[in-house]
Amino acid sequence: MSFTVAIDGPAASGKGTISRAVAAHFGLGHLDTGLLYRAVGKRMLDGEAPAEAAATLTADHLADPDSLRGPDVAQAASKVAAIPEVRAALVDFQRAYARRAGGAVLDGRDIGTVICPNAEAKLFVTASPEVRAGRRHAELLERGLETTYEAVLADVQERDARDAGRSAAPMAMADDAVLIDTSTLSIEEAVAAAIAAVEARRRR
Repeated sequence: MSFTVAIDGPAASGKGTISRAVAAHFGLGHLDTGLLYRAVGKRMLDGEAPAEAAATLTADHLADPDSLRGPDVAQAASKVAAIPEVRAALVDFQRAYARRAGGAVLDGRDIGTVICPNAEAKLFVTASPEVRAGRRHAELLERGLETTYEAVLADVQERDARDAGRSAAPMAMADDAVLIDTSTLSIEEAVAAAIAAVEARRRR
């Protein structure tokens, strides 16, 4: 029987780290759905039409995730994610993965509300914009990208507004999701809270 864990939340909240840890702990597959939108965004930056890029997306386009991590691709991903035709093209890909044999963890912006509303476990991982900007700024500097904390904070706030305000599947916390605010939590504490929440749902 498949078991689906839906993990949503804004950029740099820690949901990717938590999702990978939860998947490893329970032996589930993991899909970072943001990579799908980043791949489409990158292809848009390369001159392709977003809807066409989404309709023809394959696993090969996700083979080099590091190339999809830059701030320009992140902004492009947020923009293409607001296009209904792009979202529609990627829904089937995500839902099929969610019901794979052995179960799966999917993380994104609308997994618990739109992609997998019947997921057995749902989490919403967040943190304050200032904390998330600090994390993302440190990450970018570590990768050798020159930027300022102020620029990253502005970027985070812009993406939050666009992701929560778009008409197509806006980022929102599902009514039955467990909220995990990582603002003051260590990675270990956040992962432990997530695992405990999922374990509680598995025992139902």
